[in-house]
Amino acid sequence: MADPKGFLNHEREIAKTRPVEERVKDWNEVYQPGSLLPIISKQASRCMDCGIPFCHNGCPLGNLIPEWNDYAYREDWTEASERLHATNNFPEFTGRLCPAPCEAACVLGINQPPVTIKNVEVSIIDKAWDNGDVTPQPPERLSGKTVAVIGSGPAGLAAAQQLTRAGHTVAVYERADRIGGLLRYGIPEFKMEKRHINRRIEQMRAEGTKFRTEVEIGRDLDAKKLRKRYDAVVIAAGSTTSRDLPVPGRELNGIHFAMEYLPLANKVQEGDLTVAPISAEGKHVVVIGGGDTGADCVGTAHRQGAASVTQLEIMGKPGEERNANQPWPTFPMLYKVTSAHEEGGERVYSVSTTHFEGDEDGNVQWLHLTEVEFKDGRPEPKPGTERKIPAQLVTLAMGFTGTDQENGLVEQFGLELDPRGNVARDGDFATNVPGVFVAGDAGRGQSLIVWAIAEGRSAAKGVDRFLTGVSALPAPIKPTDRALTV
Repeated sequence: MADPKGFLNHEREIAKTRPVEERVKDWNEVYQPGSLLPIISKQASRCMDCGIPFCHNGCPLGNLIPEWNDYAYREDWTEASERLHATNNFPEFTGRLCPAPCEAACVLGINQPPVTIKNVEVSIIDKAWDNGDVTPQPPERLSGKTVAVIGSGPAGLAAAQQLTRAGHTVAVYERADRIGGLLRYGIPEFKMEKRHINRRIEQMRAEGTKFRTEVEIGRDLDAKKLRKRYDAVVIAAGSTTSRDLPVPGRELNGIHFAMEYLPLANKVQEGDLTVAPISAEGKHVVVIGGGDTGADCVGTAHRQGAASVTQLEIMGKPGEERNANQPWPTFPMLYKVTSAHEEGGERVYSVSTTHFEGDEDGNVQWLHLTEVEFKDGRPEPKPGTERKIPAQLVTLAMGFTGTDQENGLVEQFGLELDPRGNVARDGDFATNVPGVFVAGDAGRGQSLIVWAIAEGRSAAKGVDRFLTGVSALPAPIKPTDRALTV
C-alpha cells in the first residue's frame, strides 16, 4: 500500500491548465507542462489499495490501478510503466482522453473526492517516454499467418499491436491519409497533440506492423479480395455514420457534421492547409449536441476566432452530484466543465431545433429553437418558448448511428448486423463470416476510447485462437460486457 494515511493527509489535486487568454491563441495541449510531476506522488498515495478495488471493474481494460499507484508514489517509474502497459497498449491516449470511469468507481469516492487515477496514468506514461522505457517489442518468431486490420483508431491499433507481438504479420488499412482514425482527425490538437500518435506508430512499425493509408476497403479494395489475401481480418472501422437533423433549412450552407468540421482544423495543424475551408472566424457558431464531440467543436471555434459560441443540448442540465438511480460505483451523468467550456460560450439545455433560416444566398443565419420537457421519455415542445438565435456556422455533434454501410464493406463481406445496426459478433468477436472479426465501435456502437482499446485486445485474442488453436493473449472483456460504465 502506498501510504495508509495518504487519503487523510492529502487533498485531491488535478492537472493545472494554462491561462485561457494564452491557450486560445494556440493549438497546444491545454495543460501546463510539468504541473503534474511535483504533486503526483502525493496524489498516488491517496489510493487505499482496497481489498476489493472497484476501480478495476470501472475500467474496461481492468487496469492494475492500485499497483501502479504504489509505484508512482515511490517514483519507481519503470515498474509503474510495466504494470500500466500490462493491460493498456496506449495509456497516453486514455490518460488524456478517457472520461475516467475508474475514478467514478474509486472506493474513496464514496464520501471523498476520488483518487486522480487519470492524472497518475498520464504522468507514468509521459515519464516512461522521457526515460526511454517505451521500446519496440517485436515477436521472437513469426507464425506465418497474416492479418488485415481495417481501421487505425484505438481499437484497430490495439488489435494490430497485440497480433504483431503474437508473431502474426499484420497490415493496417486506413482510408484517411494518416494513421490514427478519430484520434488523428476527430480529437483536436489542444486535447491531444498528434506527436503522441506518431511515436506509437513508429514503435509499431519497429515491431513489424505494416500500414496502408488512403485505402478504403469496399471502395478502393474489394472486401472479398482482401479476405482471400489474408488468413484473418479484423474490422475496426468505427461507428462513422453521423446522426443527422432533418428539419427545414438543413440544406443551407454553413451547416455541417462535426466530423466535417473538426478534421479540417487538424489538417491545418498537420500543415496540409493554411486555413480551414470551414472556419468559425468572425461567425456566430451554434453547436448542436452536448457531449464531448460538441465540446471539441466549441474549443475549435474559440481558437478560430468565433464571434460567439452557443452549445445546445436537448436533455436537461445534469446535476453536480449523483442521482439516486446512478449510485456508486456506476458511472454517473454529471455536469462537467471541460477546458473548452472554460474558454467561453453559452450552454443551453432542454431545447430542440425547429428549423434554420438563411439569407438570399442560401447561407444559414438563424437557428429557431423551442424549450422542451420530457413526457413518457419523449421531448415535447413547451408552447410560447420559441425563439431564434444567430447562427452563421452550425455543427451537428449528436453522435453516430452505426458503421458506414455505403462504402460496400458490409455488403461485400456479407456481414450480419445486430438490431442496432452494428456488425454482429460472437463471444470471440467473430462475425458470421469465417475468419472475419470485429472490434470497437463497429461492433459495439459509439463508445469510449477505453472500450475501443479493450475490444481491440479482446478481438486479437479471438483472432489468435482462430489462427493457432490456442492463445496466450489477454482478453479483458467479452462482447456483451457493460461493466460499470453504462
